[in-house]
Amino acid sequence: MRRWIERAVIGLNLCPFAKAVYVKDQVRLVVSRARHLDGLLDDLDRELLLLRDTSPEQIDTTLLVHPTLFPDFEVFNDFLDVVDGVIAEHGLEGVLQVAPFHPRFQFEGTEPDDITNATNWAPYPTLHLLREASIDRAVASGDSADAIVERNLETLRRLGPEGWQVLMKGP
Repeated sequence: MRRWIERAVIGLNLCPFAKAVYVKDQVRLVVSRARHLDGLLDDLDRELLLLRDTSPEQIDTTLLVHPTLFPDFEVFNDFLDVVDGVIAEHGLEGVLQVAPFHPRFQFEGTEPDDITNATNWAPYPTLHLLREASIDRAVASGDSADAIVERNLETLRRLGPEGWQVLMKGP
């Protein structure tokens, strides 16, 4: 996961706000060992509340990773509705949001191997828990979200599938 963060997210500048919090050690990386969805939901509850109750100077964002529970992207994608429900259940709408990442992430209307899907590819299924206030501050001080998306698509098209493979497998 760290290689992906350093090479793809920061190295390709897919998220222009990631480097600042990463180098300040404000990114919490949690690997869930839950054996079932209920256990993962318990982990999600715990991480959402920890992020809510901890200052951004200590933890700005959390990556909740489950290496084995979601080999199928469609099942993971369906699970995101449950995740949204958990956020609402905790009264955290407008406070925290989740960005999904998966090794086989596929945007609607794209082919599975379309390199633009790589904006949300990660080595393992991951729920990225983000503070909306941090997103708002970052966007206010830089490019618009639309400009970032367009730049990312252009970067990935230039890199191509072969370049992505080299980036992720390199030393």
